[in-house]
Order: sequence, then C-alpha cells, then structure tokens
Amino acid sequence: MPYTGYRLLHFARDGAVVTATVDNPPINLITLELFSELARLSEELAADNDALVFILKSANPDFFLAHFDVAAILSFPTDKPATRDGADGNAYHKMCERFRTMNKATIAQIEGRVGGGGSELAMSFDMRFGVTGKTIVNQMEVPLGILPGGSGTQRLPRLVGRNRALEVILGGIDLDATTAAQWGYLNRAMTADEIGPYVEMLARRIASFPPQAVRLAKEAVNSAAKPLDEGMADESYLFQQLIRTDDAKRNMARFLEIGGQTRDIELEIGDVNAKLGR
Repeated sequence: MPYTGYRLLHFARDGAVVTATVDNPPINLITLELFSELARLSEELAADNDALVFILKSANPDFFLAHFDVAAILSFPTDKPATRDGADGNAYHKMCERFRTMNKATIAQIEGRVGGGGSELAMSFDMRFGVTGKTIVNQMEVPLGILPGGSGTQRLPRLVGRNRALEVILGGIDLDATTAAQWGYLNRAMTADEIGPYVEMLARRIASFPPQAVRLAKEAVNSAAKPLDEGMADESYLFQQLIRTDDAKRNMARFLEIGGQTRDIELEIGDVNAKLGR
C-alpha cells in the first residue's frame, strides 16, 4: 500500500476508497510540516490509478483543520516587492488544485471547526459534509491584516455568492453548519451520528460504479467553469468516449434486464442505481 512515511496523516484503504485522518494536536494547525504532508499526499493520490474516492477527516473532534500557521506566515520573506505568481499560482494553490482536478472524487468530512487555509483546502474538494451544532467555518485572515491567500477569495464566492463571501471574509464571522449548508458551502449538515455512516456509504457507492464513468463525469462537471459552449463540447466528447466502453454497455444492458424504463423500477431509481455497481 502506498502512503507511507507520513507522521501527521494516518491512512486506511478499502478497495478503491482511500481515507486520510489528520492528527496534529492540539488544533490541527496547518504547520509547514502538515502542509508538506498534504502537498505530498495530493501528488501521490493523483498518481494512484487504483483509487477512485478519497475522504479527508480529522482525529480531533473539535477541529478539522484550524488554519495555516500564523508564525510561519510571519517568517515569509518580505524584503522584496510583491510579485504575481505564474498561471498555476503559489504552492498552496497548486496543492488545492490537485485535489479539485484529480480524476477521483474527493470528500471532506468536516466534524469540527475549519478555518483559513483549512477552509481553502476543503473548498477545493468535490464535496463537503458537516455536523449541525459542531462544524464552524471561519476565514480569519482580514482581522489579522491579510486576506485568504490559499484560494479562498476565489473559491468562496463561487460556492456561496459574492455578497455572502464578503460577509464571511470581511467580517471574520463564524459560519455555522446549517447556514453553510443553506448557502452551498456544505453539501449537507448532519447529526454527529449520521455523518460518518453517510460519507462511508456515499464513498463506497461511488467506488462501486464504472471507474471511467466516475472519472470522466467529474472532468465534465469541472468543465462547467468554462463558457457554456466549451463546457457542452467537453461534455459531448466525454459522453461519446463512455458509450464506447464495455462497462457502459454492460451496465446499460443490466439496467434494462432488471426492469429499467418500467414504472415500478423507475419509482425506485435511486435504489436501483446501487445495484449497478461493478
């Protein structure tokens, strides 16, 4: 099994589902060491052709990821004028983008507080789930005299809208799980007892489907960031690729065999879909 040599991340694997648990007490601060491990993980996971779903969670019941180490930020060189990064952004941007664009589903299981750079990393994931009364989101940079520099000013408006993003970023407020779900930051706000089983179920369900369909469907959804005509062209091209695969031909035939396109089966389509795994 890959993913060895990490100190602050612990791993488990169940077939095509890889889970990493952050364990950097007392608050899961994103120290330079943890950042290094997360960045290395993003590269190793992106190259793992057997993984189809990735879950990131925390060993700390109160903190998912607190924020980037402020002491480390104070040590950043400032003796020269500010410069623009290249097209790929800075090292933190590159790490976040690998999680967003890798050809597997990424899920953040946020059971406690998430702030600053931790929130920016979570926003790069495909899905985020939180706990009602427990999960809190905070972008604490502006009160410190800086701004979210790990992609937060770009990702948060895309998730919740410009006006709500400004409330969170400029106000430095705590965003509770219920509101975060209503605004679109979280997929769902659940009870503490529900989140683990639901995320596990969802991960296994996704991992049971034809791998190329999962990978290319994510690629097509990512194309929604492009102008509509370009995104639709990508969608059409990727759809054409999939209908030529053996998995697609087998599963579509199986769907018809078990009663697809009949009234009774269509009324239970969500449950039927679960029977179409590999």
